[in-house]
Amino acid sequence: MSTYRIHGATSEWEVVIGLEVHAQVTSNAKLFSSASTAFGAEPNTQVSLIDAAMPGMLPVPNRECIRQAVRTGMAIDAQINRWSRFDRKNYFYADLPQGYQISQLYHPLVGEGSLMIEADEKAGIPEDKVIGIERIHVEQDAGKLMHDQHPTMSYVDLNRSGVALMEIVSRPDMTSPAEAGAYLRKLRAILRYVGSCDGNMEEGSMRADVNVSVRRPGEELGTRTETKNVNSVRFVMAAIEHEARRQVDVIEDGGSIVQETRLFDPGTGTTRSMRSKEDAHDYRYFPDPDLLPLELEEEFLDECRASLPELPDAKRRRYEQDLGLSPYNAAVLTAEVETARWFERLLGETAKAQDKQPADVAKQAANWLISDLFGALNKAGLELDNSPVTPEKGGELLALVGAGTISGSISKQVLETMIETGDNAAAIVDREGLKQESDTGAIEAKIDEVMAANPDKVAEYRGGKDKLFGFFVGQTMKAMQGKGNPQVVNELLKQKLG
Repeated sequence: MSTYRIHGATSEWEVVIGLEVHAQVTSNAKLFSSASTAFGAEPNTQVSLIDAAMPGMLPVPNRECIRQAVRTGMAIDAQINRWSRFDRKNYFYADLPQGYQISQLYHPLVGEGSLMIEADEKAGIPEDKVIGIERIHVEQDAGKLMHDQHPTMSYVDLNRSGVALMEIVSRPDMTSPAEAGAYLRKLRAILRYVGSCDGNMEEGSMRADVNVSVRRPGEELGTRTETKNVNSVRFVMAAIEHEARRQVDVIEDGGSIVQETRLFDPGTGTTRSMRSKEDAHDYRYFPDPDLLPLELEEEFLDECRASLPELPDAKRRRYEQDLGLSPYNAAVLTAEVETARWFERLLGETAKAQDKQPADVAKQAANWLISDLFGALNKAGLELDNSPVTPEKGGELLALVGAGTISGSISKQVLETMIETGDNAAAIVDREGLKQESDTGAIEAKIDEVMAANPDKVAEYRGGKDKLFGFFVGQTMKAMQGKGNPQVVNELLKQKLG
């Protein structure tokens, strides 16, 4: 069980958290029209007559949007409802041309599912935990109000109006900011693996409404607030931290929590009241008369199921069991779908270059990617998706290490040059004379020099100080500018010192 608590003036408090994640469906057209969904277009250039709510326009569901939502439901092992229905959610706002939003309240496309977050002691998650998912329903997005374009007027951009969203509603099963962050990261990873949402929170294609309440341990659930449209994992965690603390302070000061909608200010890390929270009846939901219910055929469901990729949990288990990777490395490599794809290409190239099976080079490839390449890219201010070093070039570099052509330490130097120049590893090694020295005569000469320069250390080693062996290895490699074959150096040192 999570031990996260807020320490108030009078007692300890538990936090209860649920997330409603709005994920933009990956599709070229909107939910009920053929208008484009491309990001970054000029305002009001991607608006059909349906999106603008012109009289007489009738919506037609986009099959691809429904397919993507079903595939997402299958990925979280949720119930897929073969019969579902669209409802009208009625409210007035300037960015909602119809005066209502087409959504699903009573009969959603996807029913109950679940998602497991992994234990992370450092983050304060002591054990694996299953987070329930109540539903996924499909709805259309509203437009966008722009308040900073004119000193006295607000403009409306309807490019987003009608874009398909999946609203993924969790159960209130999370009890700490860390759990909420882990849930959001895991959900985002699954969406990106499935390809149903790009998960780009900065561009608004994935955002979360954060429901928070507090209670003393053992008491009934408290009144919750909803913080709207939080657009990063870090901000979600910060919003929970602040809102929970605010609620505790209000209650302990003798006040009561009002069920309301709030906004999070990233600049101050605080939430502020936006409006009182409406109940479902305030929206006057009723079935949309322009849309027939959705009825899914078995053939359609079979196609959705067959199209699912290997998901992160299954991939992580395979990396551990079939490739022999450590749980940490397997988790790092499967956290993002792009990283997993890059690693698998690297694995194939490394195995081919060394004429080995992938399982025989998996640890070498994983350690190099996580330690060497990630470190070098971070130093250069680059991401994996714009790395000058491709999986093919990485496989070539690892083959040079595997063949003993260069040492592990020299490979780091070669990697930095590859990132700077984009050149192949072999060309850099030849150009800069970095080939590993395996000639026993040359290595023996350097060992003799090191021993001659350190007679006291030689005597101490021979007197029983075995730990000094590392000193001699280091001095010999330094004398050879890192080009000595470590295996040969070790063997010759043992002979000479013995």
